[in-house]
Amino acid sequence: MPDPMPDPMSVTPATTATAINGTSAPSLGPSTDSRDDGPPVVLLDLDGVVWLAHHAIPGSVEAIAALRAAGRRVLFVTNNSASTVEEQEAALAAIGIPATGDVLTSAMAGALLVEPGEHVLVCGGAGVMQAVQRRGAVPVRISELDDDAADATDAANGAGGATFDAVMVGLHRDFDYHGLRRASRVVRDGARLIGTNDDATYPTPDGPIPGGGAILAAYIVASGATPVIAGKPYEPMARLVREVVGVRRATDAVMVGDRPETDGLFAQTLGCRFALVWSGVTAPHTTVQPVPDLALPDLGAVVAALLAAGS
Repeated sequence: MPDPMPDPMSVTPATTATAINGTSAPSLGPSTDSRDDGPPVVLLDLDGVVWLAHHAIPGSVEAIAALRAAGRRVLFVTNNSASTVEEQEAALAAIGIPATGDVLTSAMAGALLVEPGEHVLVCGGAGVMQAVQRRGAVPVRISELDDDAADATDAANGAGGATFDAVMVGLHRDFDYHGLRRASRVVRDGARLIGTNDDATYPTPDGPIPGGGAILAAYIVASGATPVIAGKPYEPMARLVREVVGVRRATDAVMVGDRPETDGLFAQTLGCRFALVWSGVTAPHTTVQPVPDLALPDLGAVVAALLAAGS
């Protein structure tokens, strides 16, 4: 039986100890958390590990089935904030991977950074809108603001006459100058700037394309603000993982990813092992930091090594 997904309204910060690379590592005293009694955990990035543009990477479906058959708990930990959780679960099911209750997104982590009742201007996709709403905050998508009202009131009262507590930015393919202008004004008027992730690129079968971090960079420059980043490798996403599996199991987990600067550093944030695959953005045999515990061509090879070692 999968561990229950957290209610974002009830998430509280985990107890922390010494910081690692600017993030917090979990304290590992005697555990009284019932979640620590569950099966070993394997954390999987999606893009570049399980699939490319929703096309399964050869061997990934079978590898995940093998992990589950061996009693491992598999969680998909993705910086994709554009799609809803249900859309991502359905996309995984479409390639033969049941995933209900097993997907954690950077939008869900971003929602932990706003409070119930706050008004959030969303410069992102449906996944961000969903996560903010489920948090109990009030999301307004940047494209829903009335252009005429915005033009008339920008200088006096932020964007479109609305008062916002935060601006949350994720990948959105309708990004444009007018939205950037309005959102940056809201931030300059005092709203917090939150980024779901800062990934510069997004892997596809045809090569990398601009990611959420590339869009976020425009908002940073236009507003002059320093954002809080929610997704991997940062602490809000680590909080989300710990809420699902407990501190001990998160620390004993293996994080499998294709980006050392994202997935590798996220493993450091959790204090767990890192397995690098070359099926995404990292070329084979590249020297990277942090140094991975495993570096192999794809998820199938990583799972074979983990199961052979009893990990």
